Amino acid sequence: MIQVDLLTGLFISCALIQIVYYWCVFSRFVFYKKKDEHIVLNPVSVVICARNEYHNLKKNLPFIFEQVYPDFEVVVVNDCSEDDTEYLLKKFAEKYPNLKIATIYNNVNFFSGKKFPLSVGIKSAKNEILILTDADCCPSSNKWIETIQNKFTNNTEIVLGYGAYESTPGILNKLIRFDTITIALQYFSYALMGQAYMGVGRNLSYRKSLFYKNKGFTEHYKIRSGDDDLFINKAATKNNVRIAIHPESFTYSKPKATFREWFYQKKRHFSTSHLYKFKHKFLLGLYSLTQYAFYLLFIILLFKINDNILLVVSMFMLRLLSSLFVIKKTMKKLKEQNLLLFSPLFEIIFMLLNPIIVFSNLVSKNNKWK
Repeated sequence: MIQVDLLTGLFISCALIQIVYYWCVFSRFVFYKKKDEHIVLNPVSVVICARNEYHNLKKNLPFIFEQVYPDFEVVVVNDCSEDDTEYLLKKFAEKYPNLKIATIYNNVNFFSGKKFPLSVGIKSAKNEILILTDADCCPSSNKWIETIQNKFTNNTEIVLGYGAYESTPGILNKLIRFDTITIALQYFSYALMGQAYMGVGRNLSYRKSLFYKNKGFTEHYKIRSGDDDLFINKAATKNNVRIAIHPESFTYSKPKATFREWFYQKKRHFSTSHLYKFKHKFLLGLYSLTQYAFYLLFIILLFKINDNILLVVSMFMLRLLSSLFVIKKTMKKLKEQNLLLFSPLFEIIFMLLNPIIVFSNLVSKNNKWK
């Protein structure tokens, strides 16, 4: 009986911590209201790194050049491409005078990651406001640049955007999009509480002066990932970060088509989190630890004959309803659909999958960004 009471107490503690996260942390994003912006049309440089991205550039670059914005350039870094990227960019340059091409040839990027070409692109950019995206990303509207840039004030140095994935049939697509919105929920919520710890390179903006002030990526240059999250983890302060969640500020990418491709993408994303600041690792780790303990203790207590089963089930339902409420509101803000009913199942799937990815990173390394 003492053992059951102890387990029940631990379960309730974990449930309460989880509920606090939902209503005190994630609710910051759920109830966030976009403020009217004072529009100042600062010059902007859009920076894109591309390696063998001929088809994506051909498809997506025109949408960037068609942005309704008075003063912007597009800097494309051709990183050792072996396809027809160079030829395509030259053709685009004839049509769009605001295209700037930077080419990296073989044997220059010794670390084989994205940070070197991105650094080249940033140094080639002539404007203070940088917007970073990828070759496979398409802006959701022709006001993408304007909507992102309008978030900058005198105190703003970083703007975190949302990089969505296209909705296609199949369970893998739903799994990828659920993962994307839950990650966005976390990094947006922490940013709103003054604890920004990451952004996504598919849709991220910061000042060029901030890049130089933090010495670029030099502290983690040999780590092939982290051009977005590790840089933001270092450069973000309590007051220099804002978020852009208007639908016109989104970008959309094609998700991976196979589980294997997506698994390796997740491996790359997981490879940097151990280098976050301690406070961020603690906050993120406490949520994950209590999440695992919550489900494990619930299963154990279901098989224990005790007088607290009604309390246990009630706490489980309270946490579940809190989760569903937050996910539903997050989906609405991020214009995602058809994920709510899957969310409890997907949560458990990721609880099983994430440790496998972490272990996989310990025994093998993915040395390429493309």
